Amino acid sequence: MRRLFFVLLPAVLFLGSHGIHAQSPASAATDLDRFMASALQRRDIDRKTLSDYVLDEVETVDVLGPGQTPVFRSRRDYTWYVRDGIHVRSPLKVDGVPVPEADRRAYEERWFKSEESRRKFRTKREEKRAEEGKGPALSAPSINEPRFVAESYFMDFKFEPGNYYLAGREKLEGQDVLKIEYYPTKLFNDDDDEKTPHEMKKKKPDPNDKEKKEEQEIERKMNKTALVTLWVDPKEHQIVKYTFDNVWMDFLPGAWLIRVDDIRASMTMGQPFPGVWLPRGMNIHAGITLANGSYEAGYARAFSDYREADVKSTVRIPKKDGGR
Repeated sequence: MRRLFFVLLPAVLFLGSHGIHAQSPASAATDLDRFMASALQRRDIDRKTLSDYVLDEVETVDVLGPGQTPVFRSRRDYTWYVRDGIHVRSPLKVDGVPVPEADRRAYEERWFKSEESRRKFRTKREEKRAEEGKGPALSAPSINEPRFVAESYFMDFKFEPGNYYLAGREKLEGQDVLKIEYYPTKLFNDDDDEKTPHEMKKKKPDPNDKEKKEEQEIERKMNKTALVTLWVDPKEHQIVKYTFDNVWMDFLPGAWLIRVDDIRASMTMGQPFPGVWLPRGMNIHAGITLANGSYEAGYARAFSDYREADVKSTVRIPKKDGGR
């Protein structure tokens, strides 16, 4: 998502042994592109590593009305375990109240069947690609990827050389990191990389399709009004946090009735084991204004107690006093 203007960044930044030098603009851009290519490769390694673990999760939703009046609040506690090679999400509590055994097992069964269907779809997808002489779909989830992996990495942005701008150094939880601003150009576009020429030809829009043209115009404007900020450990090329901001959304349909004030999302990594980086939490915030006032909605997921996945894993149901 490329904005219509560029942010002016410090012209002289020296990053010494980390391989990024502020020399001529072209050289700086090249070095930064190489650095970000390594950082995104490390991200993909982290994503694959995540499939080796199970974890505990807390999901919260908060909706506030005019005057910060609570409209809706919810907290749900889950644990993850492996059943027949599939990562299963198991509900433990809803707003502090333990989930009844029958409800928990019914939820797990629905989840398991859904994951089986997703696995069959992915298997057929890969078989079809193999028949067509293609390799694995790199941008698509692997056959056995747990759902929490894709949901943790909800910002599946691609490497776009020339779209990164070094904003400087910062401290993040006592750690030296580089702050990098990224203006993507195709974040909201359909992924055409995996499409065949025949599919691309079919996808070509009808010039008389008014609805499709309006959809593409919204997509184009969203691509121009978004900013991704990344904080990267320069020693390990590790993305430790990123945020997504849409800075201007008055172009959306119905703006006269509903004004979108802001949309922000972030994901933060942690290091539960030495040298192993895994998602620690994600947050999404949205603000809108209606005729009767402003509303805010927040959605968050916190991940903790990572442990190696085991096909013999069992679920421990909390006692009534909240113990485990």
